[in-house]
Amino acid sequence: MNKSNLLQFLMVFVGISGAFSVLFGAWLAHAGQALPLEQQTRLASALQYQFLHTLALMAAIIWYQSKATIIVLFAMLGFVLGIIFFSGSLYLKTFFDLNELSQLAPLGGTIFAISWILIAIAGKKHL
Repeated sequence: MNKSNLLQFLMVFVGISGAFSVLFGAWLAHAGQALPLEQQTRLASALQYQFLHTLALMAAIIWYQSKATIIVLFAMLGFVLGIIFFSGSLYLKTFFDLNELSQLAPLGGTIFAISWILIAIAGKKHL
């Protein structure tokens, strides 16, 4: 995958993830109030992490376009995987009772942390 295709994929991911975050947040604030409190809390955490890391991914894409480095590239891919593993597994666990997928949430959280460390390293090396 060349740089242009990768950036296009990542921007499409940002757009879809951002739109989902807004729409799902509205649903959770209204219709989601009928869910048990434990599920509401789990979904709110998944949504918060998804939205925050979608914005972080967008910022990293902008940074990468002006100063492409392999470190920022891995951070961006980490944000994508973190969203999928952390938030995705919590959504699936809640709506489809797939408890075995909840083991992916800590992996997603670890990937998020590593991605932030990569951002720090890239900042130290390349700014």
